[in-house]
Amino acid sequence: MVKFALFVRLEAKPGKEKDVENFLKSALALVQNEPQTSMWFGLRLGPSTFGIFDAFDDESGRQAHLTGEVAKALFAKAPELFVHPPQVESIDILASKLA
Repeated sequence: MVKFALFVRLEAKPGKEKDVENFLKSALALVQNEPQTSMWFGLRLGPSTFGIFDAFDDESGRQAHLTGEVAKALFAKAPELFVHPPQVESIDILASKLA
């Protein structure tokens, strides 16, 4: 059961919205190589607001993701794409329904 998650809110710099969208779409290929990442979503929350939600069965999976290729790519691109550095929030999942 997934019990651990991360939420990252991203605010695109003006004119970089399409670049952020493309980055999130391309990040899926990286996260598919992370066996401990149970779920991963690249999100558009508004015209210039994006996010990432991912979930893990245990804390070791969450920590592996935080040091994985997606995280490295995200922080490398941050100065170019985002108004602020990515805000990473650790979340505890209390209940879930998965198909």
